[in-house]
Amino acid sequence: MNMNMKFLQDLLSRVSSRARDHDVGGRGRTSKSGSSPLFQLSAACHALMNSGGEASRILVAQRALEHYAQLDAQDRVAFFTLLAEEYAADSEAVHLAYAAYRDEESNANLERLFTACEPARQNLLRRLNLCPGGTFELVKMRADLLGLLKEHPELAPLDADFAHLFSSWFNRGFLVLESIDWNTPAAVLEKVIQYEAVHEIHDWEDLRRRLGPQDRRCYAFFHPATGDEPLIFVEVALCRGIPDNIQSILASTEELDANDADTAVFYSISNCQRGLKGVSFGNFLIKQVVQELKRELPNLREFVTLSPVPGFAAWLSSARSAGQVKLSPHAESALEEGAWQENEESRKTLAGELMPLAAHYFLEAKHRSGQPLDPVARFHLGNGASLHRMNWPGDTSTKGLKQAHGLMVNYRYQIDQIEQNHEAYSRESSIICSSEIRRMAAKQKPRSQQKADA
Repeated sequence: MNMNMKFLQDLLSRVSSRARDHDVGGRGRTSKSGSSPLFQLSAACHALMNSGGEASRILVAQRALEHYAQLDAQDRVAFFTLLAEEYAADSEAVHLAYAAYRDEESNANLERLFTACEPARQNLLRRLNLCPGGTFELVKMRADLLGLLKEHPELAPLDADFAHLFSSWFNRGFLVLESIDWNTPAAVLEKVIQYEAVHEIHDWEDLRRRLGPQDRRCYAFFHPATGDEPLIFVEVALCRGIPDNIQSILASTEELDANDADTAVFYSISNCQRGLKGVSFGNFLIKQVVQELKRELPNLREFVTLSPVPGFAAWLSSARSAGQVKLSPHAESALEEGAWQENEESRKTLAGELMPLAAHYFLEAKHRSGQPLDPVARFHLGNGASLHRMNWPGDTSTKGLKQAHGLMVNYRYQIDQIEQNHEAYSRESSIICSSEIRRMAAKQKPRSQQKADA
């Protein structure tokens, strides 16, 4: 008990010192009891690790998360640093457990080694998760942490602990697929507007156009511990044929009878929780939605995306600056000045040069992992889709022009080939695409192959 008290006193002394350091010019915040939220949070975490009964742990965890919510930016850095340093694995215990396993490689000694190697902060996070709403508060806490990693790379081990725990807590078996329509509670609809990341939803009427007609669908994954907070959602348009531009979907006022549709188009996929970065939901979502739609509408024959190409404009600019690719003066002028949007001749000229470059971008430009440079391509190809068709101009919105000069693509999900494509991509980074795209790529022979890093 004396050792525990000494540890607590030392711990709180360090936290108090950090709190004073951050209290520049007397601006630091204190609670009604006179202690800073950082001080009280640290004390609560220590109590949480040493309290016995589950009921008391729940109350302490609740208080701890309430104190965390009161921290300012500097205090969050101090708290995360505290977790990284003071709640790491006990090095002496690790050495002792390893020595025991080295002497006798038994399952019991291996289990002791595993236990010793686990940082104490993982157990702390599990205990913080005990209180109602704790899971979502920890997701938000990790979102705060992710925003600090660039300036504080020493906190990366703490982020790895969050990612490790979340991969279990948000396992596919816990996810619930729900259909979202105009009759869904307003609290959820508001979040769809808020979290839409691909094509901005401007107002409620805009949302109605995406959810109300019978040729529109929206599906989301929820988790029992996060209530009405969606984790990821996908918007679907039911069409005749494969569309080649997003404006025809977003601005359409004509409603198609769902039974007359032959194609389901996934035109927007939005991850909602930044704190769940790295936890894969999208691959499960698309595959399950394909199965749901196939059951509901057996007339559907094609399942495709209409996807943005967020890295194309940046890659093209970099390749041109490096002298690796070159546009003709006419095409260069049309691209820079936007003349192609009004002039059919300029559009044809630019298309003849831009499309082979786009094909080269998809097939040859690589991320440091050896996979395609484009993040959306990595996502869909990794899910087992094929690169079916490039569409230009496919998105003439300000965002579409800025990130891809208007380029969009269709990724095709063929139910009987998804697993085969996924295996080929995972093992050999093979990009399954149409013969037309390969022919276009063959036309482009850059001066040196682009190996840009993301």
